[in-house]
Amino acid sequence: MKILIIGGNGTIGKKVSSHFSKKHQVVIAGRRSGDVNVDITDSSSIKAMFEAVGNVDAVVSIAGEAKWAKFDEMAEQDFYVGIKSKLMGQVNLVRIGKDYINAGGSFTLTTGILADDPVVLTTSAAMVNGGIHSFVKAVALELQNGIRINVVSSGVVEDAAEKYESYFPGHNPIPMKKVINGYVKSVEGRINGKIIRMYDN
Repeated sequence: MKILIIGGNGTIGKKVSSHFSKKHQVVIAGRRSGDVNVDITDSSSIKAMFEAVGNVDAVVSIAGEAKWAKFDEMAEQDFYVGIKSKLMGQVNLVRIGKDYINAGGSFTLTTGILADDPVVLTTSAAMVNGGIHSFVKAVALELQNGIRINVVSSGVVEDAAEKYESYFPGHNPIPMKKVINGYVKSVEGRINGKIIRMYDN
């Protein structure tokens, strides 16, 4: 398969890209690095990326950001960071990318545990993750040509646990191998419209 991985040079993306490259042709897209550059907050940039890459068999998104801050200190524009990047960025990857994905192909988006188990400072990130979950379940009913879509939702991965553990008291770090398997399940399996939760609620 020809797999386009957006965010393929990030903490999780590097491991996912390395795994898939053993059996498949992997094309990495990123804001500042990769085989092709893309800004997922900009639809024209997403379109240019797909034009440069051409048709693919799978699109994996491990990208997007959201503002972390106390709710009392959040202004309206702070919420739009996550809405425009992680939420609409991934929605637009599907909206635009559906015209560049081969029949029987798949989209795999990325969220995180905050949709189900939020912590303080994450009102925006939790809201965005939940929105993506609902989008995936709904759009799976409408994609044509046998195209599938799923979302991988992980907790704090072991490779980033030291950096984020103070934000997630009592949370068990997720082994990277387990996280990788979530993407494998979506791309190489046949499930559709599923939230692949790589943690125990």
